[in-house]
Amino acid sequence: MERLMRKNFAGKLLVLGLAVLALVLSTALPVTAQEVSRLDTVLEREVLRVGTTGDYKPFTYLNKETGEFEGIDIDMANSLANALGVELELVHTTWKNIVTGVVEGEYDVAMGGISKKLARQKEVFFTIPYLETGKAPITLKENVDRFQTLEQIDQEGVRVIVNPGGTNESFARENLKNATIVVHDDNVTIFEQIIKGKADLMMTDAVETLVQQNLHPELKAVNPDKPFTFTEFGYMLPRGDVVFKEWLDLWLHTALKTGEYQKYFDKWVK
Repeated sequence: MERLMRKNFAGKLLVLGLAVLALVLSTALPVTAQEVSRLDTVLEREVLRVGTTGDYKPFTYLNKETGEFEGIDIDMANSLANALGVELELVHTTWKNIVTGVVEGEYDVAMGGISKKLARQKEVFFTIPYLETGKAPITLKENVDRFQTLEQIDQEGVRVIVNPGGTNESFARENLKNATIVVHDDNVTIFEQIIKGKADLMMTDAVETLVQQNLHPELKAVNPDKPFTFTEFGYMLPRGDVVFKEWLDLWLHTALKTGEYQKYFDKWVK
């Protein structure tokens, strides 16, 4: 009888111990691991919502003639939706609101030449990088020798044009104390302002300067192979969603290794 009581007590103690262990493990796990991942939400919804600005060639551009988005990251967005087996919904956003849109759930991923920055990383996650670039000037061909360095650019009377809310504006304001910063809201027509004489130059990502000098023969990229800064591009997703990030990273890594991304890059960077 005594042996049976001991056996029952030991069994109850084991059950209690397992329950306590399960409780400890569950509380020790990150909160995000216990919540439903955005990956599951997208699969259940059968629609992937991608936020994009539509004003940054060659990555994202809203073609006014066709009414359709196009560019490297639009092709990648379609690839991502196909890999998930869902429909793609492109959500038009702005550089001022691109982070807020991810945080507030307006879209699942933000794509379109987005720089990975520590300030942004406080609020969102980024995928692995898919491109390295940096800030470089673009100006009229006859002015290339005038704007070789930041010291040459940061002079009284020099007008540097920027689009509001993005890294181009923040870089200009951090580094220019004497030059005049001109804010132009339309990133699509911003390079035409240099040609019209309303600004002397713009500093933007080197890859964009190469595209724009092809689109505008009057302009010339200044040392795009030696940019002033180092920047990586990545895709933006909700902070804390490790499951979704791991899936996106694997998809992107595969696209980079198989040459799929390079195919889209070569298509739009001519």
